[in-house]
Amino acid sequence: MSDPVTKLPLDGVRILDIATFIAAPFAATVLSEFGAEVIKVENPKGGDNWRRYGTKTNRDGDTLAWLTESRNKASVGLDFRTPEGVELFKELVAVSDVICENFRPGTMEKWGLGWDVLKEINPKIVMLRVSGYGQTGPYKERPGFARIAQGFGGLTYLAGMPDGPPVTPGSTSLADYATGLYGAVGILLALRSCEQSGKGQYIDLGLYESIFRFLDELVPAYAKEGTIRQREGMGTRLACPHGHFQTGDDKWISIACTSDRMFERLCHVMGKPELAAPDKYQTAAQRIAGREFVEGTVSAFTTAYPMLKVIELCSDGGVPCGAINSIADIFEDEQFAARENLLRIQDPDIGEVVIPNVIPKLSETPGRVTHLGPAFKEGTDRIFGDLLGLSPERIQELLYKEII
Repeated sequence: MSDPVTKLPLDGVRILDIATFIAAPFAATVLSEFGAEVIKVENPKGGDNWRRYGTKTNRDGDTLAWLTESRNKASVGLDFRTPEGVELFKELVAVSDVICENFRPGTMEKWGLGWDVLKEINPKIVMLRVSGYGQTGPYKERPGFARIAQGFGGLTYLAGMPDGPPVTPGSTSLADYATGLYGAVGILLALRSCEQSGKGQYIDLGLYESIFRFLDELVPAYAKEGTIRQREGMGTRLACPHGHFQTGDDKWISIACTSDRMFERLCHVMGKPELAAPDKYQTAAQRIAGREFVEGTVSAFTTAYPMLKVIELCSDGGVPCGAINSIADIFEDEQFAARENLLRIQDPDIGEVVIPNVIPKLSETPGRVTHLGPAFKEGTDRIFGDLLGLSPERIQELLYKEII
């Protein structure tokens, strides 16, 4: 991690994170790791629902999900349904650079905080707007979650065995994290544009759009050939052998042969170089046509050895191969350790908490985690007192009224 005094790329950028759950807040989290100050604005009556999602800890019930994904942020409460809350938010907008929100389209406008209002307060403000289907279109008012976005965006249809139902493709939150990354990119682009023009702008993202963008050739293949890719289980119709194989110790690995040369290498590793002959399975078309035999041969090879031996043989032979890890495997893996992918943070209330470390790794200004997700309203005095200049008495009055 970088030295605490190292100036990071986003030092001086202030973000108001008024969103809930993952997508837009994750964009703010990523930017916080590279120096942005993030003020997490929560419902003053109980806080963000993300605090209660997942495994609870002994710190007022805050969950491990909250601690890891709200890292580096300061917490305040603010009730947008009150005139005082709206005015305080406008004051924060005037001294900030970015707003991250993910309410249903029209909600901010209902509170008198639409884009037209906010850009008048601060012409340089950048606003990330994340919703299920975006700010426009016939579905814009429909609620959206990652699971729904993954289905609507075309990914869930592809996940599962050929003769089975569609299944969740990995994490149920994949669309949230993907959209958060696109949101972070959008914010950086908008900030750069503001440097050039002096004008802010808003970024409009639908949760499904990040998933849709991940679909490699599905769009042009359907448009040109009418191809509708189906569920392919552990392999893919585009290459062979290219999928998951069980090993002799009942573990699983991935093998990826995307070229004829890679398959030739695998044949040598398996001790069957003759299979790569021109009259056998030298080309991708031959292997795909003979998929059952080819994959059966590979499976016979992988089940003859324990997982680590299979990986060793393949790696030594130049064949792409890797373990299919559980989280327990990840904690024991030497590559994760060498890359410092697991970050251990000491929290005064909870003790040690292990979280995913910052990526990407920058050589001169690497990102950092200064603290885990904040306690509820811990930033009240600093944000409303030091930043906005409210008196202690006024802060106490607003706290009593649950406006902040």
